[in-house]
Amino acid sequence: MHSKFVIGQSEIARVLTAARQEALTQNWNVTIAVVDDGGHPLALERLDGCAPASAYIALEKARTSALGRKETRDYEAMVNGGRTAFVTAPLLTCLEGGVPLKLEGQVVGAIGVSGVKPEQDAQVAKAGAAAL
Repeated sequence: MHSKFVIGQSEIARVLTAARQEALTQNWNVTIAVVDDGGHPLALERLDGCAPASAYIALEKARTSALGRKETRDYEAMVNGGRTAFVTAPLLTCLEGGVPLKLEGQVVGAIGVSGVKPEQDAQVAKAGAAAL
């Protein structure tokens, strides 16, 4: 039998708070989504002034990162490197800004951020992930 860590509400709050703080410090209007290790939504926060479409994109970035167990930028790099078939993969977004949430090497979920430039989305997501 295996055992695994499960992300709880207190950890989700820490992740959201850290990501929000990074976005506000940079004056970036983003949406932040947190999912569990199966890609199921646990939290979503769209900051004032952020485009509504970013809520969908942030959630898909988080879901892709959780299910793939890696950052979404890795998929984007594959597509940009010529593996264009990844664009058609189900439940997969090839946009930077999704980062897995890990505890003692286990993926317990992921955070996805959307609303600014790809590297800025990733910066906010990594700030959130670092709080775990």
